[in-house]
Amino acid sequence: MGNKLRLRFNISYPGFALDVDLELPGRGITALFGHSGSGKTTCLRAVAGLERAADGYLEVNGEVWQDGGKGTFVPTHRRALGYVFQEASLFSHLSVRDNLNYGLKRSAAKAQGVRFEQAVEWLDIAALLGRRPEHLSGGERQRVAIARALLSKPRLLLFDEPLAALDLKRKAEILPYLERLHDTLDIPMLYVSHSPDEVARLADHLVLLAEGKAVASGPLQETLARIDLPAVFADDAGVVIDAVIGGHDDNDHLSRLDFAGGTIYVSRQAKPLGRNVRCRIHARDVSLNLEHMDNSSILNIIRANVVAVADTDNPANVLVRLDAAGTPLLARITRRSLQHLAIRPGVGLWAQIKAVALLG
Repeated sequence: MGNKLRLRFNISYPGFALDVDLELPGRGITALFGHSGSGKTTCLRAVAGLERAADGYLEVNGEVWQDGGKGTFVPTHRRALGYVFQEASLFSHLSVRDNLNYGLKRSAAKAQGVRFEQAVEWLDIAALLGRRPEHLSGGERQRVAIARALLSKPRLLLFDEPLAALDLKRKAEILPYLERLHDTLDIPMLYVSHSPDEVARLADHLVLLAEGKAVASGPLQETLARIDLPAVFADDAGVVIDAVIGGHDDNDHLSRLDFAGGTIYVSRQAKPLGRNVRCRIHARDVSLNLEHMDNSSILNIIRANVVAVADTDNPANVLVRLDAAGTPLLARITRRSLQHLAIRPGVGLWAQIKAVALLG
């Protein structure tokens, strides 16, 4: 029992098989990440009961929804879950209010969950209640779809690439609402995506899928920092770090971020001092030097030790894992630089960070 998701599915189709056995956190966002055809959506549909694995097993925070060995299978319509698809799938003949009320009708009468007024406030859709779906933007439709899923009082929320059909502007509008759900809800959420930026911004836990198998599963920061999985991320390899806004420099229009490994600077932020922030550093944006370069144009220079070196999908490059006072960093450098600088595990050096992406 306990506060966990346990899932085991083995489903075979011509040319593809899903074979996963996972134990995931019972709260927060777990991202299922992988290239097209890796099995992300099939896994999500199996959790929803839309794909049936004969000997599958699914337990949601102590409640068993499927146990092939005992013949247990709770049908989809009786599973306390909310499902948000790429397309909002709203009822076109109903107003936003009536679409939301449909979500309420699906919920168990005595179930504890989000109230109508809460869902409307959290997704900022009060002004939309009288409209029909054809009079909403893509981003507004998705916000309504998320609110409807919440009103079904789910014990589990499923998101199948909910931003994939939106342009960059609409994606940017939706992400803060997803972050709010993450911070507010006390239920697990499975989030399917092929966007590293979405995963880096939203997820607590990361499952990497390839050819129907889970090649890695673990806390986001720890899993992103692994160098035995470079093919999964390719050019997007990098780490996510948690930092605190420690200062603002109005003269240079910069903000200082403090984290366990040191200090980095980003463009001036409107966020107040002491605010926790998450940022992403790509391996391609980190260069290495054996000496501290005071006359460099690179502002962010962090002391670190080499932990390990791994090959990449490009034989000219390698991936170097670093430890900056407990914070992992990745650097992608050329094999020639690796040999010229004699970089190997245990060597102390300076990581020069050319770019830092603040998430949210």
